[in-house]
Amino acid sequence: MKKTCLNIAMACFALILASCSGDSDSKSEPTLPVTPVEEDVLTKENVTDFMVDENATPETVALFYNLKKMSKTKFAIGQQDAFNSFYNDAFGDSDIKKTTGHDPALLGSDFMFITDKNNNGETSNWFHQQEIIITNDVKQAYGKGMINIFSWHLREPYNEDVFYTADMTTEQKANAFKSILPSGENHQWYKLKLDKVAEVIGNLKDNNGKLIPVIFRPFHEFDGNWFWWGANYCSPDEYKTVFRFTVDYLKNTKGIHNILYSFAPDNSYTTSANFLSRYPGDDYVDVIGMDNYGDLDNQGQAGSDRANAKLKIVSDLAKAKVKIAALTETGYRVTASKPAVPGWFSNYLYNALTANDVEVAFVMFWNNNIDGYYVPTPSASNVSDFNSFVTKPKATLINTLPNMYQLPQ
Repeated sequence: MKKTCLNIAMACFALILASCSGDSDSKSEPTLPVTPVEEDVLTKENVTDFMVDENATPETVALFYNLKKMSKTKFAIGQQDAFNSFYNDAFGDSDIKKTTGHDPALLGSDFMFITDKNNNGETSNWFHQQEIIITNDVKQAYGKGMINIFSWHLREPYNEDVFYTADMTTEQKANAFKSILPSGENHQWYKLKLDKVAEVIGNLKDNNGKLIPVIFRPFHEFDGNWFWWGANYCSPDEYKTVFRFTVDYLKNTKGIHNILYSFAPDNSYTTSANFLSRYPGDDYVDVIGMDNYGDLDNQGQAGSDRANAKLKIVSDLAKAKVKIAALTETGYRVTASKPAVPGWFSNYLYNALTANDVEVAFVMFWNNNIDGYYVPTPSASNVSDFNSFVTKPKATLINTLPNMYQLPQ
């Protein structure tokens, strides 16, 4: 742990147990700070003390600093595949821009097709074409001043066909994650996949040849069991080992210095100790996030309050650790058979993101597609609800996003 972070943790220690009263599990982990740091300890001079990569590019350092500072007053609104996935396949501007007049402040992308076994790098290859589309979208987003975040639906290491455990054999589920450990039979395979990730991120450059910062969110929703890296298929120590290896390999072996690393479980936890049970450590995490669809799936105010309580844990941990907090995935998908929920955006989601002094830097909706949407288009029944949400005091699209890639003067 970096010296500055350790000092802060020690300073907070006297308050930790009080914040955890009633949570017997958390008392067994006294070295994990959970009490928010009230004083503004982050400065332009010490920002790398709190980051995973002390050699991060200036733009990446600025992104960390600005996201952390911005979270005190506002959150950026983003969407997965915003530039190439549309409701009813209505191509053109992002659906958010069609509805609001402005692009999102954050673009979500995925390494899934990029690292697919069928991506042979040839211009006629569909998977390579997707790589070009995705990387061009990232460059376009950066050119607009947006934030970029990548998830990774990595296919299992045996046949490389699926990532959902429902499509895997019992043997595959039991061994897939263990096999990519440093001692595992598929560790070299995993390193080759990371080589591709490093190649892509290391070549994401703007028109001036400067590297574009990205947030990388590997092995997300690990507390569930729908992915082969889920909780039933690896121990906490195994998960931490692979996460740490991923960071160390990209940062130290491959020399990639334009990444912020995100830790993002789903919504199964109710205490900070549960949340941190697979946390790889402060030296490996920049963004402390959560994916949450279930609490907001037409659960009314009670669901909104549950989501807020969990975001409160995320926010308080991020304050204590001087990290960035985020709602890394959420949404309510509207289809022909699943109508919109009145007030879902402007009431329930906004409450979850802001009540009880929660401070998050961004929220990301999943992608729209031909037969359903998470973000409404102009003719949708809940368009006024969404427009009310994006104009709330703490919400920001690209039109009100500060310059994220330069430290303030």
